[in-house]
Amino acid sequence: MVPALETALRLFLAGLFAYASLDKIAHPDQFAAIIRDYRLLPQAAVPFTAVVLPWLEAVLALALVLGKWREGALFLSVALLVAFFASLVANMARGLDVSCGCFSTATGSGGNMAWYLVRDGFFVLAGLGAWYLGVWRRRSPDG
Repeated sequence: MVPALETALRLFLAGLFAYASLDKIAHPDQFAAIIRDYRLLPQAAVPFTAVVLPWLEAVLALALVLGKWREGALFLSVALLVAFFASLVANMARGLDVSCGCFSTATGSGGNMAWYLVRDGFFVLAGLGAWYLGVWRRRSPDG
């Protein structure tokens, strides 16, 4: 049961990152505009981030599907998901209503920040669950 759950969570994360990368890879300029709206990075870092982050998500998805570098892929998944969640919290705390940019580069009048937080909180929990089952539990003496 535990290996099946870990595999299911890992494949869920792989699908999540693969889907998230597609539109951003296709439209880096639009993704850069969304990153800029977050006001969390120096302006000089925005173009680089807009190009590199989607490809990192795509490679991460592949690593999660293949099970290669499992520990690193799961750690990076959780780190990215926590960073994304924290960026949403920061914008909500500052009263900014921005387009999430999570799965689409279409810009609009922002979005439902509370929904983004709930959804991304679920993603963080899925990532932590996969990491716990795939890394930490395997390392424990009882795992």
